Amino acid sequence: MHKTAVFFVCLLFACGVVTAQQKKYSISKLALKDKIKGGWAGQTIGVTYGGPMEFRYCGTMINAYQPIPWYDGYVKKTMLESPGLYDDLYMDLTFVEVFEKEGLDAPVASHAKAFANAGYALWHANQAARYNILQGIMPPQSGYWENNPHADCIDYQIESDFAGLMSPGMPNVAAKISDKIGHIMNYGDGYYGGVFLGSCYTLAFVSSDIPQIINEALKTIPSQSKYYQCISDVIRWHKAYPTDWTKTWFELQKKWAQDIGCPDGVFAPFNIDATINSAYVVIGLLYGNGDFSKTMDITTRCGQDADCNPSSAGGILGTILGYNKIPDYWKKGLKDAEQIDFKYTSTSLADVYEIGYKHALQNIAKNGGDISKDVISLPYEAPKAVKLEQSFGDAYPISQQFVNKALEGEYNFDFTGTGFVVKGETARWNSTSQYVFELEVYIDNQLFEKAKLPVAYTTRRHELTWKYKLPLGKHLVRLKLLNPVAGEQCRISDILIYGTKPVQKTK
Repeated sequence: MHKTAVFFVCLLFACGVVTAQQKKYSISKLALKDKIKGGWAGQTIGVTYGGPMEFRYCGTMINAYQPIPWYDGYVKKTMLESPGLYDDLYMDLTFVEVFEKEGLDAPVASHAKAFANAGYALWHANQAARYNILQGIMPPQSGYWENNPHADCIDYQIESDFAGLMSPGMPNVAAKISDKIGHIMNYGDGYYGGVFLGSCYTLAFVSSDIPQIINEALKTIPSQSKYYQCISDVIRWHKAYPTDWTKTWFELQKKWAQDIGCPDGVFAPFNIDATINSAYVVIGLLYGNGDFSKTMDITTRCGQDADCNPSSAGGILGTILGYNKIPDYWKKGLKDAEQIDFKYTSTSLADVYEIGYKHALQNIAKNGGDISKDVISLPYEAPKAVKLEQSFGDAYPISQQFVNKALEGEYNFDFTGTGFVVKGETARWNSTSQYVFELEVYIDNQLFEKAKLPVAYTTRRHELTWKYKLPLGKHLVRLKLLNPVAGEQCRISDILIYGTKPVQKTK
């Protein structure tokens, strides 16, 4: 018998539930609902706790003496005064609401359109995908790395919780949901972040052994991928340094902290790459060892996306523990916040406790489980790896040209390499202007694209233009703004140049 099957069969016998031949395990309806509540509540607690630390510590740990607030009423206060913090939740709920409206077989186009037309502001892979969809580039092409320079960013990782919570004990079912929805905005390692953490959620319904959950969930990721290798390293370093998470953190920084994709993270300490932020989630879960307080604190103090990461860790651990076993300290004032609809949605925590439970029951029945009066028999699944994907294969950042000027007519630049990204802005924060700039981009005197550049913040193009996979050599790029207008500005900040390998230092 395969060792994965052995794990689950041993688990089933330990619970006194079923025989190996049945390949199913059972959970009471009460326990299932408690775990789903714990998953949603844990996310909310985690993102609230880490909120003040979000990207304040880039490439460094948060000092042990740095206080992080937590008090009775804090969740409600934050939800009312800083609703934008909860993108981890309202992004999930966008997809949950589509399932609720159209059923579990809702087409990906429905999810994509709901996401693209929502009222919230977006960044990184999400915003690049939103722009693509509004311009007619639908998934999976909307998340593909050549169309989306943020394909490896954390976006779907922080939105995948719903896929695991609606797929108890079914990592491959969750992965199928992620294959559809995760490719709206991500590809490769960015997509894998959602597949892996979604799988952790599914296994949190059937085991409380955190190292085993992580090892089993990792089997959904192709072993050839950078993502798999990074998480494997964290598992190995945890075994080598079982009592000191900072040693694992330093090893992680030395080997995996270089982001080559996200234009905002290239040549900068800022890192929103899914791989390293997933690794911080795993550090928190492994070294937290089931203790909610330790898990929250360690995951947050790893830095970078220090609200999203404890949200993921809190959601997974909340599913393991169940709502009732999350310590009262962390549920301070949560009851007062559970009736508040997350901004941009018509759904509150209290709502999604019920809706999430309903979707889980539907998904269980759809995939061969049995639901009786009090006990649910869940279909057994051994995790299987999804397909191998790799973004930015031979594209490597080699230089940066600083521009920092408004484009009023034309701007030319040349470079030697295989690609470029022109960074800049057309949209001021919260702008709702309906004006759209038109930009012609010529590469080596050939028209490459005629890009629409909205001035409205929610529909803006995250980068002005980009192109990878050019023949290695010298290239000339000409940017021509066709319709400059008084009162609006198309501004170039800097230009990233890509080659096939790092520039060699000269002595």
